[in-house]
Amino acid sequence: MDDMALTLGVEEEYLLVDPGTGDTVNPPSEFFAACQAALGPSVTHEFLQCQIEIATPICQNVGDARTHLTHARKTLSEIAKTFDLRLMAASTHPFTSWRKQKPTQKERYTKMEQDLQGAIRRMLICGTHVHVGILDPGLRIDVMNQVRYFLPHMLALSTSSPFWEGDLMGMKSYRLAVFDGMPRTGIPEAMASIGEYERMIGMLTNAGVIEDASKIWWDIRPSVNFPTLEARICDMCTSLEDTLAIVALYQCLVRMIIHLKERNIKWRNYPALLIGENRWLAQRFGVTGSLIDFGKGELVSFEELNEEMIGFLMQHAEALNCVPELLHTRTIVERGSSACRQVEIYERETTAGTSQKDALKSVVDHLIEETMLGMK
Repeated sequence: MDDMALTLGVEEEYLLVDPGTGDTVNPPSEFFAACQAALGPSVTHEFLQCQIEIATPICQNVGDARTHLTHARKTLSEIAKTFDLRLMAASTHPFTSWRKQKPTQKERYTKMEQDLQGAIRRMLICGTHVHVGILDPGLRIDVMNQVRYFLPHMLALSTSSPFWEGDLMGMKSYRLAVFDGMPRTGIPEAMASIGEYERMIGMLTNAGVIEDASKIWWDIRPSVNFPTLEARICDMCTSLEDTLAIVALYQCLVRMIIHLKERNIKWRNYPALLIGENRWLAQRFGVTGSLIDFGKGELVSFEELNEEMIGFLMQHAEALNCVPELLHTRTIVERGSSACRQVEIYERETTAGTSQKDALKSVVDHLIEETMLGMK
């Protein structure tokens, strides 16, 4: 296998907030124009006006992704400050309401709101999408079937949405609870071939239910626009280092599965029901909990599972030159994901007698700061 074929692309979605109040802001059109002037087509609108999305160009390795994502975060942050705004990377806002948001005035989003109604109006959520290049469409489906097993692991590491409209929701990724209100989401079933996948999409498009496969919002899918397999399950990582750890993990997993195939070995395909249960456990507890080890048939701590992954992926990380990034997953487990830190700050503040409103504002301040942590 040619490792150069396993190219990368990363999409990150951010919220724009007022540094004084911490609330989301719908920026003036001049803000987006300035962002596009600086970053070109790599920056785009999202469904809500308070959101902005960036996408890297094709990256040969995790180091390339680091360079592009660092530049994008720094550039957007600097432009935001000229408009007295701040960039915030998290999958939900700690306190603002979706009811206050305004959709972006674009034909695609207008059509989506007409079709999906209240389900999409609640989409005050952000995510991280990671693409790995797989040129063979049939291989893309084969890898998708097998890598589904690890999607809950990727989610756990990325969790950053413990709050919704000022309430602590008791789960590390409330974003998925919101997103699952949309159709065609979740863990896809295993498919026998690219032909089966295309027939499934054809059934929906021919019936007029969807225009194309871009309206399939599974946790992992073959990209519509690129020869890639797109992992969509992850929350929006507040720390760029966390994003890069997940990018490295995903690229290593894809390489491992392809190498196994070359030796006529497969990672077992498990039913979506079982993987979905691990998805829920990751959504609920993140890195602080356990997932089911289907081989053992029992719950195993995420820390232990992560160490196992590092062990069997290390040779692939060495080949792909992303060992430090893969090892950073260990740091995430030790110090907690963004969701863990948000909850810690909130509980520390409220325990000290701070009002709920001010405690939530402290969480926003932390998120703004950590979004740009380590940027020079």
